[in-house]
Amino acid sequence: MKALVLEGIKNCTVKEVQDPKLEDHGVLIRVMANGICRSDWHMWIGDIPAYQPIIGHEFSGVIEEVGKNVNNFKKGDRVIVPFTGSDGNCSHCLKGNTHLCDGYIMPGGSYTGGYAEYVAVPLADRNVIAIPEQISFRDAAALGCRFMTAFHGIVDQARVLPGELVAVYGCGGIGLSAINISRAMGANVIAIDINDANLQLAKQMGATHVINSREYSPAEAVKELTNGGADLSVDALGIAQTCLNSINSIRKGGRHLQIGLTTKEEAGFISLPVDHMVLNEIQFITTIGMPVHRYKSMIPLVADGRLTPGKMVNREVSLSEVNDIFEGMTTFSQPGTFVVTKFS
Repeated sequence: MKALVLEGIKNCTVKEVQDPKLEDHGVLIRVMANGICRSDWHMWIGDIPAYQPIIGHEFSGVIEEVGKNVNNFKKGDRVIVPFTGSDGNCSHCLKGNTHLCDGYIMPGGSYTGGYAEYVAVPLADRNVIAIPEQISFRDAAALGCRFMTAFHGIVDQARVLPGELVAVYGCGGIGLSAINISRAMGANVIAIDINDANLQLAKQMGATHVINSREYSPAEAVKELTNGGADLSVDALGIAQTCLNSINSIRKGGRHLQIGLTTKEEAGFISLPVDHMVLNEIQFITTIGMPVHRYKSMIPLVADGRLTPGKMVNREVSLSEVNDIFEGMTTFSQPGTFVVTKFS
């Protein structure tokens, strides 16, 4: 099969490799679409380790083969694979928090990922999700990572309410997803970014106001627009500047939601204004992935058009274009998201 192989920092090559091996409890999926996620960029640039030469964790496709011990799927089923896979054995899984599994199973991490023509997914009955015909493969790719992560963060963790004022810092894939979901839940959304093209996409995804943080002090602008601050502010990027701006945008008693992971520069640590947060009772909330059972709430909203992941897709690309797109992610020069649908 054809695959994009990560051979070193900032070095991916399209190669012919062996097809992955099907396990008795797994399925073999023909990949129809794989989203290019900023987490992949973090591996490509060396911020976080790449445990597999074939990365990619945001894909949809069709089941080609089914292991003999699989009960819930058959050949031809249309599916996605959540990036927060689980083994079902730990205390977190037993409580329904499969996304926090101690035996974390991730495509492109625990096994070869979606920048390839085929992926063999282990423990398919618990780590694969069926999708209806109403959802295209291109749109479905986002449901394995950025959209489900934003849904769990906005709906389950931060518990956004109708009429609340939400500020979203960073209008890449996660940020645009958070905007779309917040708006669908009835909130009013302010989008903040340095790229006007991203801000235009943010409007399409439901933002009611936009702020270019190159031109305005974003925290001050948010407070002025909201007459005191946002009820919820989201750092969808993960750099120190956006995290601190987000916290400083919040009204008394509000919440900060951290979705973005840090870069090598922060190395996992950001100094926070703790006294300000304590004196104003600002909550700091984090999120990762989504429990598998929550797909039952999210997928119908996508199928009936209330959530629209396809609106943020810039274009469909081939494997050979991924390196260039990673380069664009480095400079934040490309609006929207990209999906691999051509495996050449």
